[in-house]
Amino acid sequence: MGRYAEETDVPAERSRAEIERVLQRYGAARFCSGWQENKGFVAFECRGRNVRFVLPVPDKNDKRFQRTPTGRARRDNGDAALRAWEQACRSRWRALLLVIKAKLEAVECGITTFEEEFLAHTLIVGNRTVAEILLPQMDTICRTGRMPKLLLPGLGRENGDAAIEVEAIAARER
Repeated sequence: MGRYAEETDVPAERSRAEIERVLQRYGAARFCSGWQENKGFVAFECRGRNVRFVLPVPDKNDKRFQRTPTGRARRDNGDAALRAWEQACRSRWRALLLVIKAKLEAVECGITTFEEEFLAHTLIVGNRTVAEILLPQMDTICRTGRMPKLLLPGLGRENGDAAIEVEAIAARER
């Protein structure tokens, strides 16, 4: 089975614009998108939550773009490699649009909640997502069956009580 939108001709810019329109339609209050090195991103505020998706895009110099689909080395001046890289980027942006649209529609239909769908990508303390904080700890959590005392790095170090710190932050945000 091939990758989603692997042959799309829709430019990445149009996919980003479509993501923005979809978010507006589902009630987002703010939106921004951009890129840095080999990552694109979209961020938005919706239902009182700040959400960020980071989209890894392939490196232009990746060897897979230097070869034809059959594995032979390309013999052109690099135009084909650039086109192959652009195609991979277009495909990823289309896939991100699909993911966001599907999540929002699942919420709209009552299949799930906004928090359940977007939890991993929700920004919390320190401009980090829930996933960025929890994923490094998941092996330990699953292996031991215990939640770590300090769920959020840097909290509670002064008095040793992270729960009080977390509750104080939550109260300030209300």
